[in-house]
Amino acid sequence: MDTVVVNAGLLKEMFLSGAGNLEKHKEWINELNVFPVPDGDTGTNMSLTIMSAAKEVRSLENPGMDKLAKAISSGSLRGARGNSGVILSQLLRGFCKEISGSSELDIDVLARAFVRAKETAYKAVMKPKEGTILTVARGMAEKAAELAEEGTVVELDEFMKEVIAHGNHVLSQTPDMLPVLKEAGVVDSGGQGLMVVLQGAYEAFSGNPVELDMEAPAKTSQAKVPAAEISTADIKFGYCTEFMILLDPETGKTFTEADEQELKSFLMSIGDSLVVVSDDEIVKVHVHTNDPGIAIQKGLSYGALTRLKIDNMRIEHEEKLIKDAAKIADKKKSDPVEEKPEEPRKKYGFIAVSIGAGIDEIFRGLHVDCLISGGQTMNPSTEDMLEAIDKVNADNIFILPNNKNIILAAEQAAKLTADKKIVVIPSRSVPQGIAALISFMGEGELEDNQEAMLDAMGNVKTGQVTYAVRNTSIDGKTIHEGDFMGIDDHGIAAVGTELDDTMLELLDSMVDEDSELISIYYGDGVVEEDAQALLDRISEKYEDCDVELYSGNQPVYYYLLSVE
Repeated sequence: MDTVVVNAGLLKEMFLSGAGNLEKHKEWINELNVFPVPDGDTGTNMSLTIMSAAKEVRSLENPGMDKLAKAISSGSLRGARGNSGVILSQLLRGFCKEISGSSELDIDVLARAFVRAKETAYKAVMKPKEGTILTVARGMAEKAAELAEEGTVVELDEFMKEVIAHGNHVLSQTPDMLPVLKEAGVVDSGGQGLMVVLQGAYEAFSGNPVELDMEAPAKTSQAKVPAAEISTADIKFGYCTEFMILLDPETGKTFTEADEQELKSFLMSIGDSLVVVSDDEIVKVHVHTNDPGIAIQKGLSYGALTRLKIDNMRIEHEEKLIKDAAKIADKKKSDPVEEKPEEPRKKYGFIAVSIGAGIDEIFRGLHVDCLISGGQTMNPSTEDMLEAIDKVNADNIFILPNNKNIILAAEQAAKLTADKKIVVIPSRSVPQGIAALISFMGEGELEDNQEAMLDAMGNVKTGQVTYAVRNTSIDGKTIHEGDFMGIDDHGIAAVGTELDDTMLELLDSMVDEDSELISIYYGDGVVEEDAQALLDRISEKYEDCDVELYSGNQPVYYYLLSVE
């Protein structure tokens, strides 16, 4: 091909093709998970992230480069979920920052965009680890800069081929950078996802775009709250008002931190439930107010508005009450409907990510106000967290992610909430979250409670038992597809062909002379009688420990357990 520049129309097609290729291969990328467990979610998280941007991009008709860049950047930023999705959104954001202001992209502009993408992503990660998607991005940035500086390549086709080829080469080297990848016999899944996106983009450049199915994926998480309990008279601010402010860098006016604080202060003076999210191109606003017109007028002082949405919450609530009442009547006609007045705003509230009906009940018993369905295979997004925060009527809200890959989304939601104090307790498992909640000290000071919850998590060893989805060798153990695996806080501690024996071997790695309590949560794949029989074996073997058994109903994992 003799194409030497990419215009906005072609870039749009390339981006959508890249998104389509990632969506097409997401399950394959999921299977590259280092641990051969049935819950790899890298491909899913990256796909959901890029699909959020793709929806905005596809809606644009004949966009200019600036408008296209804004759609890619803001869409991926809002849709980012999981660590891999967040890093992908930062790569796209950096790339788009560099191309904004250019009417066409040549080799020099693209090389600078690759470099800026890499720099933006590295800055977003507190402790970058080599052998990951970041390494692959850096390798391509270095190759692109080298080609642009040498000037020996003048056609974009050759430039793209060489950059992608080098990215694939760096990806192939990731097992040599991370021993855990080498032992598992896989390359880094995030890096593979990035290369899938770029290959899809190149296919469109070559005239063979990958088709993108824009059918919305099933929502992976949902805040669970009781049926409508608030009367419309108790809704202080009746209009849920949302809009986006489009910033125009050409005017030289930027949206500074002072501007953000001014906007937040103004909106808080006329409403509540405030969320203000901003980057270099857009400001997203959500507020509950009785004067949506005034809120919109204030937004106009910063730039043009788009995606305006005003909902009358009193009318919607009345409709929901009617629907809920009908459902309850159909289900339980003989039972009277108990009306509950809204409780006053509390000092403390709790949000927890949960993974099963039994676990849900345990969290409710520990006074969690709002549950978000999620976990390994369903990482909730920052937006899911914000929706849950909006539903909890408390001044201070503790969020328990209960999964290491959800902590980042929770922390981002905390930063975006203005009218409530959000504290993220970085629980990496359900048992850690339960331990943290048990240690909560009523009406004590926030800092004291935070410290107590963190200390409680530190005293809990956690484990889980699942099955292998492929043959591999990891943590010095040979694993065959279908084997049971016991995983503790440090890695795979037990492998076997018998479920109970694997569970006991896992416990052997966790229980020591200081252990006092063993808690076991059995999942969907275990019948109660079998769980009780295993409990008897464990109680007999560890007679110095109290052993408790609970129905967790969690998918994927036969057992979750904790040792304290």
